[in-house]
This record gives sequence, structure tokens and C-alpha cells, in this order.
Amino acid sequence: MQHARLLHPQWRAQRGAAPQRIGWDAALDLAADRFAGVIRAHGPDAVGFYLSGQLLTEDYYVFNKLAKGLIGTNNLDTNSRLCMSSAVSGYKATLGADAPPACYDDIGLAHTLFIAGSNAAYAHPILFRRIEDAKRANPSLRLIVVDPRRTETAEAADLFLQILPGSDVALFNGMLHLMLWEDLIDRGYIERHTTGFEALRERVREFSPAHTAALCGIREADLVAAARWFAGLDGDSGSARRPTLSLYCQGLNQSHNGTAKNAALINLHRPPLRSAGRAPGRCR
Repeated sequence: MQHARLLHPQWRAQRGAAPQRIGWDAALDLAADRFAGVIRAHGPDAVGFYLSGQLLTEDYYVFNKLAKGLIGTNNLDTNSRLCMSSAVSGYKATLGADAPPACYDDIGLAHTLFIAGSNAAYAHPILFRRIEDAKRANPSLRLIVVDPRRTETAEAADLFLQILPGSDVALFNGMLHLMLWEDLIDRGYIERHTTGFEALRERVREFSPAHTAALCGIREADLVAAARWFAGLDGDSGSARRPTLSLYCQGLNQSHNGTAKNAALINLHRPPLRSAGRAPGRCR
């Protein structure tokens, strides 16, 4: 049986050689000796630490003491500082605060789930179990997955949009274009709670379904279906509105234009839906 991660320390005697299993004591001694050797030869600023975003406060404290107090380097950073920076900027630009309003209970209340840039079935299995439970409880729940890759999550989708890499903003703008031009919006909500709506409308004017589908490398019919499902339409009828919840992760955040991707997705929620659609959640 092959494993996707190491279960024991392994060491290559030289680059390109096959890794050999070694004991924990030997592995720790080897790592400490190599680390100390670099510091002796080149000084403390020749080394640095990049930590996980999943550590406890006490763990961060110990690593800071090790780096700054013992070794004498300020070269220490963590995934937690930059991991969600795009999401923070997107939330503040659109919602006014880094406070996503969604919660786990919304999964069971949604009629459409929209997952972008996340292979939740693999990376967030507990969350995905909730999605599977919601699907069993409500067979009419529809799952849209957006990803350049055909992932385990995509295999579970009712509609899979396998977009070209980097075309996320074009997709979201194209969906918003269709919702605006088909009048799938709540004008009263827009007038009471939003600013810049006309500028947004002009911004997405060029993203017609045909043009957007070509930019994203998907079928126009799939784009139209995604927009209408997201807007809460029940089938082809415009008489009903159902809630939509979107979930996204590092496929949007870890990008040179991650803030734009976040804001474009949030803008799908914030003026358009007449339903009880919720703004997007985020997966750490």
C-alpha cells in the first residue's frame, strides 16, 4: 500500500539517491547538525523559519524564542499571516469587515452550493461530510464546482465548470452579467445597502455569456446554468428563489490577483440575490 505522506524519517546520502529510513534520534541529530553548520559558516541570518498556520499560540511563542532569542535571526514568518490575506482584503472591500457571515448550518439550508478553488473532499473532509449529509437530506440540493482540475470534489458535482487557469474573475463577472441582464436582482436591497452598483454594472457589461465561455474554456450552456442556479432559480422558472452558499479556498486566495477573485465572488451575492443567499464562507 502506498502512502501520500511520510510515516518515518528518511534520508538521502546524496542528491538523487534513493531515500533510506533512519531513526528519529538520528534524524533530529542530523537536522540540528546541518542547521548549526549553516549558522557557523554564514551567520544566523542565513537560516529562517516558515511555520504552519495550524499551530497553537504556545507553539508560535516557542518558535519565536528559538529563532530570535537562541539563534538570533528575525527571519521567521508563518502561513497564518499571508494565507488568508486575499480573503481579508476581499471581505473588507465588499463587506466592510473581515467577518464572513456564513456558518456550518447554512450548508443544510442552501439549495445550491457553489465551490470554487477548493478540493474540499480531499482537503476539508469534515466539511465535505456535512455537504454529503445535506445532499442526502435534500436530494434537490445542487452542487456547482469550479476548478481547472478534475478533483474528487468535482466528481461529486451536479455541474462542473473546468475553467482555464486564471479565468476565475472572468467567470464570476460573466455570471453577474447574466444575472443583471436577466434581472435576477433585488433592486430594493441594492438601493438600501450597496454603493457603486452602476460602476459594477458597466464593469461586467462586456462579459456576455458567449464571450465569458470562450475566455473560461467552458460551454456557454453550463455558464448560463451556473448563473441561474446561483441566482436561486428553481428550474427554468423565475417564480421561485432558493438560497445559495458559496465556499472557496486557496485556489482563489493563493493567487497574484486573489483579492480580485474574492471580491468578484462576493459581488455575486451582494447585490443580486432575492433569496436568502448568504455571502461566501472560507476554508482554512
